[in-house]
Amino acid sequence: MENVLASHERPCDAERPVICMDEKPVQLVRETRERLPATQQFPERVDYEYGRAGTAALFLFSERLAAWRAATDRERRAQLDWAEEVAALLEGRYADCERVTLGLDNLNTHPPGALCEAFEPQRARALAERIEFCCTPKRASWLNGAEVELSALTRRCLGHLRIGDLAPLRREIAAWATNVNQRQPGADWHLTIDDTRSKLKSGYPKMLT
Repeated sequence: MENVLASHERPCDAERPVICMDEKPVQLVRETRERLPATQQFPERVDYEYGRAGTAALFLFSERLAAWRAATDRERRAQLDWAEEVAALLEGRYADCERVTLGLDNLNTHPPGALCEAFEPQRARALAERIEFCCTPKRASWLNGAEVELSALTRRCLGHLRIGDLAPLRREIAAWATNVNQRQPGADWHLTIDDTRSKLKSGYPKMLT
């Protein structure tokens, strides 16, 4: 926990940025009947019935101090998908960075070894050497800043929509990321290591004096 909090307290460093990532499954649902457009007498009418159209996965990366987010979609959230998302990040936006700190949940879907499964050894090694993994403890995923961003994306962008396939899902999350990044609202993280030592003192060992 303190390792994660220490990463949040680091100053902005373009050469060694601190990035958080999170992911979640999404249920795709399609309309079963055409919507009735709004008229002078009635608002738009939508039938309550819907049809399930499988699932997809959302991946979200955020750099809190740069007020930047990026959201992508995939058909699933397997290890290879995670490895490809991380590679796209390191070889794209952060290609010139010496090293990045990657904060993420401690799940079996994104171990460092997934890079070796996805890429040839030289590329996998080069990627792994540029990553400082900073995993949240079990039952403490709320320490991951990207989880807050992903929650906001789900509520504000997808909560009222019925999306039946990946193409409209991709458009919606791209529009959300563009809009939020243009407005540049930063995430103000208040919890510090000193705070946890006083507020969560029951989780620390008792020292005998």
